[in-house]
Formats: sequence, C-alpha cells, structure tokens
Amino acid sequence: MSAKKVAGRLAMVAGACLAYGTFVEPHLYKVRRERVPILPVGATPIRVLQISDSHLLASNRDRLRFIRSLCGLEPDFVVCTGDMLAHGEAIEPLRYALGRLLDIPGVFVFGSSDYEKASSRNPLKYLVSHERKSKEPDGSIPTHLLDEALSTGKWKNLTNADETFTIRGTKLEFRGTDDAHIDHDDWAAVAGKRKRGVKALIGVTHAPYRRVLDAAVEDGCDLILCGHTHGGQVCVPGFGALTTNCDLPISQAKGLSKWQADGKEAYLNVSAGFGQNPFTPFRFACPPEVSLLTLVAR
Repeated sequence: MSAKKVAGRLAMVAGACLAYGTFVEPHLYKVRRERVPILPVGATPIRVLQISDSHLLASNRDRLRFIRSLCGLEPDFVVCTGDMLAHGEAIEPLRYALGRLLDIPGVFVFGSSDYEKASSRNPLKYLVSHERKSKEPDGSIPTHLLDEALSTGKWKNLTNADETFTIRGTKLEFRGTDDAHIDHDDWAAVAGKRKRGVKALIGVTHAPYRRVLDAAVEDGCDLILCGHTHGGQVCVPGFGALTTNCDLPISQAKGLSKWQADGKEAYLNVSAGFGQNPFTPFRFACPPEVSLLTLVAR
C-alpha cells in the first residue's frame, strides 16, 4: 500500500475518533457501581451516590436530564465532589435538576470551576503539566448562590468542615476540604479524633493531590471520595489515562483503589465525572459517569 493511501486511511480513522469523542461518547452516561467494605459487622448496607464534574452550562439539556434521572437510583446519601458549574447561569437549572436528591442527606465541596467560569485553554497543556492554578479564581461564578442552592434541602457544605450523619442505623463522619488545585485545602482544620459513636470516617475533596490523600489517610479515614481528573478524559484503549491533572498516579485516574500513607490505608474512589469544560468537549475511552457506592460490612 502506498504511503499516500496509508496517510489517507489514518486521517479517516482520526476523523472518526474525533467525531465519536465529540458527538457520541460525552453523552453515553453510565453508573459505575462499587462495593466498599468499611462498615462494622452486622451493619445494614448504605448506598452512597457520588456526583462530580458536571461543568454545567444552562444549555446542557441532556446533562440536566441525566441529573434528574439519578433519583431513580434511590441512594441513602449523596456526595458532590465539585466542579459542577461552567457558568453562573447554570446554578438554577442545576438546583432544579437535582430536585428530590437535595432532600436526601448529603454533603458537597467546591472545585475551582465553582469559583470561576470556564475559559479556553490549550488541552495539550494537561499532558505536560499538573501544576496548580497560579492565581486566585476571579469570582466570576457567584459561589455563595451555588452554596445556597445546594443547601436548600438536607445537604451540608463540607468545605474545610466536618459533619456527622446516622444513615440506616450507622453513624458516619465526613471530613472535607476546599479545592487543593487552587491551594484552598486545609485538612488540619478538620483533623482529629473521631466523634463518639462514629463507625466509619469518610474524607471528601475535589482534587486528589497526594498531600490531601496522605493527610486523610493519616487522620484515619476509611474512604476518600474525589473527582477532578475526569478519568483522564482522553484515554488510550488498553493503556488508560494519559494525565490526571494533578500528582495522582495515572493508574488511579478513576475508579476504586487504595491509598497508603504512614503505614495506614484507605479506599479511594476517583470519579471520572459526567461533564467536561465546554472548550474541550471531548471524551474518548472514558465515558461520563457517576458512582454508586454500596458501603458494606468489613
């Protein structure tokens, strides 16, 4: 076969991949289900829905429909790990789409995109650098209004804070940080002994930087929930992610794994999220997702 024909066929394959990654896969939403054994023996299983990284515009109708469908999963608890917005105009559509999910006990933290609206960036930079943002977010998103919207029901703001809930007879403690990607994290503000009667300790953050994961494990967390990575967003079949946009190993770009620090370990669930920056609306071999985690006895 001539070089010209090879080049032509490669161009056709590249074009097909580009079209699939732009117009098909970003809309193939899925629910990833995991079992996490962190509860005491005899405890009733608890269904935790983790949502993350919707990067929502008010015009994202299919994404809003997917959010509205999540009530059908019947979770006992909801954890939102940030970057839900791409523009402030999406706050009210997001609140409406969440609907009855807000009446289920839950917690949330913010990501950098919940402070500053989406902007254009060369996507190749994600492959060569995972440096944190060098400037304070410009406040172009009214985060206080997002806070109010997410707090209208039973969700609690876990930004550098901790909360306890008794779910299906088991007392759980949640400790959270603001986004490490913009140096807003402060695990020391929530670290310490577990509250009386707590059977499992769960850490919540947006960006899974090593320093936050290490602090959470050293603090005795049984499970850490985070997002930010988009699962790599563009993956190579048979290999996986090319980047995590932070210092997390690419082998843990998404899914359930374990994180070790100071001789201790915790389960780590990294959500691939179900959206992407509107200026890079492309996913390949990494479909959008939410996580439904069933906490079960050890």
